[in-house]
Amino acid sequence: MLSLTEVNSMDEEEFVGALGSLFEHSPWVARGAWSARPFQSVGELHGALVTSMLAAPRERQLALIGAHPELGGREAERGELTAESTREQASAGLQRLPSDEVDALRRLNRAYREQFGFPLIVCAREHSPDSILVFGQARLGHSREEEIDVALGEIGKIAGLRLRDVVVEEAA
Repeated sequence: MLSLTEVNSMDEEEFVGALGSLFEHSPWVARGAWSARPFQSVGELHGALVTSMLAAPRERQLALIGAHPELGGREAERGELTAESTREQASAGLQRLPSDEVDALRRLNRAYREQFGFPLIVCAREHSPDSILVFGQARLGHSREEEIDVALGEIGKIAGLRLRDVVVEEAA
């Protein structure tokens, strides 16, 4: 674990090295937040990271969304997930699904990708397999632009939880 003081004292490369994995395969998000130091709280640091993500051109945001694996998808089966994604999908119980639920999740993933052109992003640590299916089905009713915004919001939640796994708030 890192302290906020340690994070604030890092040079840009150290900062990106320490926090670059918070956003799936997208260290540019951390790089964009570095100049906002010093941070007064972990929440402020998270806000700077989210601001960096949201300030990026839409093409870069879409690349970030596309860098995420499908929930319970082929990457998980082949052991190709990042360590963070592996833990998150396991916390939602996605690695222990009965075959009928695996099939339902695959159908949802396929329908979602066909409709929107990118994977369904859900902050798995806040969900169960059933709630992921319900949430994902409801999102099929959105426009593509609405779904891009929802996906970025979910990515922000994921990164916030990952951040709290890495950086601790210091006692006053």
